[in-house]
Amino acid sequence: MEQHERHLHHYQGHRKRLRARLTDAPEKLQDYEILELLLGYAILRRDTKPIAKELLARFKSLRGVIEAPPERYLDIPGLGEGVAGLMALLREFTPRYVESRVRKREELCSPEAVAAMARERLGRLAHEEIWVAYVDNSQRLVAWERAVRGTYGTAPINARDIVERGLLLKATGVILVHNHPGGNAQPSGADANLTRQLEMSTRTVGIRFVDHVIVTDDACYSMMSEGFI
Repeated sequence: MEQHERHLHHYQGHRKRLRARLTDAPEKLQDYEILELLLGYAILRRDTKPIAKELLARFKSLRGVIEAPPERYLDIPGLGEGVAGLMALLREFTPRYVESRVRKREELCSPEAVAAMARERLGRLAHEEIWVAYVDNSQRLVAWERAVRGTYGTAPINARDIVERGLLLKATGVILVHNHPGGNAQPSGADANLTRQLEMSTRTVGIRFVDHVIVTDDACYSMMSEGFI
């Protein structure tokens, strides 16, 4: 019992010192120290430094740890559903943080602004998803919604659904955004066909088809900038 109490006191003191360093000079903390502090919110009564180092060794980076499939956590001693839940929360928090400025009605004034908003949510997904930014006349965001969650390399979509949703939201323009899991942002023939189809569908009801942006983790392609629209 005494030994357990000494161990408990040791890592609690260590965690307290880390928190003080986080307040004073957060940029000087190592990645494993950031991670062990984070793990402390899900693992309350255990030294999290060895677990943090094991996770970084296995997944190579903080981003790799956060984005790892939940089942990959469960075969590491000391981890469980609490940590998996914490990482799932972070995976949703990060894109919402990036999107928050645009959700406050800032303008989506360029393909780069669209890609910056979309990349955190879509850039590193292993499957394809199609999202739609519905905008007003000033290119301010009315809604940012997922239209389709596909499998790798395919995400079928109905242009009519997007048009009907735009009318319901009273949006005057739509920006289509999807990711390429393979890392190549160049459009496929199917991407070009979808662009033409949606452009025709929106024109018939007086909604502007502003752009179709393809994103990867580190690149984007704008159909509008390249003259497709």
